[in-house]
Amino acid sequence: MVDARDSRPRPSVRRVGDNLRNVISNARVAWYAIVSGANDYWAIFTLKSWIFGWCVRMISQVSFFALIGKLLRSDAQTQFLLIGNAVVIAAAASTFAMFMTTSERGNGTLSLLLASPSRPVVVFAARGVYVMADGVFSSLLGLFILGPAFGLHFPFPRVLLVIPLTLLVGASAYCFSTFLAGVILRYREITGLVVNATIVTLMALCGVNVPVSFYPTWLEWISRCLPITNGLEAIRDVIDGAAWSTIAAHTGAELLVASVWLSLALTTFGIFMRAGQRDGSLEYAS
Repeated sequence: MVDARDSRPRPSVRRVGDNLRNVISNARVAWYAIVSGANDYWAIFTLKSWIFGWCVRMISQVSFFALIGKLLRSDAQTQFLLIGNAVVIAAAASTFAMFMTTSERGNGTLSLLLASPSRPVVVFAARGVYVMADGVFSSLLGLFILGPAFGLHFPFPRVLLVIPLTLLVGASAYCFSTFLAGVILRYREITGLVVNATIVTLMALCGVNVPVSFYPTWLEWISRCLPITNGLEAIRDVIDGAAWSTIAAHTGAELLVASVWLSLALTTFGIFMRAGQRDGSLEYAS
C-alpha cells in the first residue's frame, strides 16, 4: 500500500493516445492559424490590387533580369536569369513570414499566445502559410507567362514537376524564415532590415543569377545549406532535360535542407521566446 503521507513526486505516466491527442490539438491550432492568416491576406488585397500591384511588380522584376540576358545576346543567359528570378519569388515571399511576429505584437495578441497552452511556434509557423502559397503561385505564374515570351521551351509532360519543386523551394525558405523569426523575436526594430538582407543574400548565394560553381568551394558549401539552391537546380534540370537521377539528388538535398531548418525552428523558437521573457526584452505590444 502507498503511504498517503509520502510526498515524493511520482513519475508521470503517459496514457495511451496522448501523442495522438497532441497531434490533433496542434493540427487544430495550425488550421485556425492558417484561416486567420488567409483572412488577413484577403483584407490586404483585392483581385484588382493583386493583379495591378503585386503581379505587375513581380512580372516586371523577372523581366528586368531576363532582359539583361537579351542585352548579353545569349539565350542561355536569358533562360538562366529568367528561371532563377522567377523561382526566387517563391522564396522571397516566404521570407516575409518573419513579419508574423511583428504583426502579432502590433495586434496585441503576442501575450495571449504566450499564455495559451499550445506551442507559439505552431501558430507562427502556420499563420504565414498564405505568404508562401502566394509566392509559389506568383513564381509559377511568372515562369509560365514569361518563359514562352523569352523563348524558353518547356518539355511536356516532365515540366509538370516544376510545380511541386517550386512548392518545395517555397516551403524550404519558409522553414528558414520561421527559424530566423525566432532569432529576431526580441529585436522588432531590425525585422525589416533582416528580411531584406535575407532576400538579397539568398539571391546572391543560391544560384539565382550566378551559378554556385563560380564561387569558392567553402562558399558553395554554404549555399548548399541554404534554401533555394538545390531545389532551383532540380527545376533547371527538369527544364533542361537532365537525367532523373540528377533531379532526384537535387530534390533530396532540398528536402534535407528544409527538414533541418524546420527542426531548428521547432527546437529553438520556444527557447528564444522564454529568453526574452526572462530578460524583459520581449515586448508584448508595439
